[in-house]
Amino acid sequence: MSTFTHFNDQGRARMVDISAKNETSRAATAVSQVQMTLEVLNKLEEGKIGKGDVLAVAQVAGVMAAKQTSNIIPMCHPLALTGVNIHFSTERCETKGTIKIEVEVKTNGKTGVEMEALTAASVCALTIYDMCKAVDKGMVIGPTYLVQKTGGKSGDYRREIAEGGAKKCGE
Repeated sequence: MSTFTHFNDQGRARMVDISAKNETSRAATAVSQVQMTLEVLNKLEEGKIGKGDVLAVAQVAGVMAAKQTSNIIPMCHPLALTGVNIHFSTERCETKGTIKIEVEVKTNGKTGVEMEALTAASVCALTIYDMCKAVDKGMVIGPTYLVQKTGGKSGDYRREIAEGGAKKCGE
């Protein structure tokens, strides 16, 4: 494991100096999910949530969050993103429904976009919760994690998911 880079020689927080790094094509994919009752999932899909089109609003919120990551995560660099793509899918089990969120963020730059992808996935999930909480306050968000990243000096990363490592519906 590498050392932490966000500390100066006094042990205090710092924004990492990336001025000597090369600009490369970079991408990151993160996922999150929101578990809810089947009643909420059905209402969401039927457009019967009183606040409007939940996934459309979550999509816009996720894009906005990716673009604003450096404003809410103190040591993140402001980045010119070249793309943000958000995909939603649903899963049903006995009494639970899950909305899965997958976010891919791209840039050409000197630092990666992992935080932008994670922030976007998190804000999508929070937006879904906010818009559906009147029907179900017991929704569960997560897990939220990085699936992969490409580009940069540290190379590519892809999460290894062990056999049987995926959660079964309702867990």
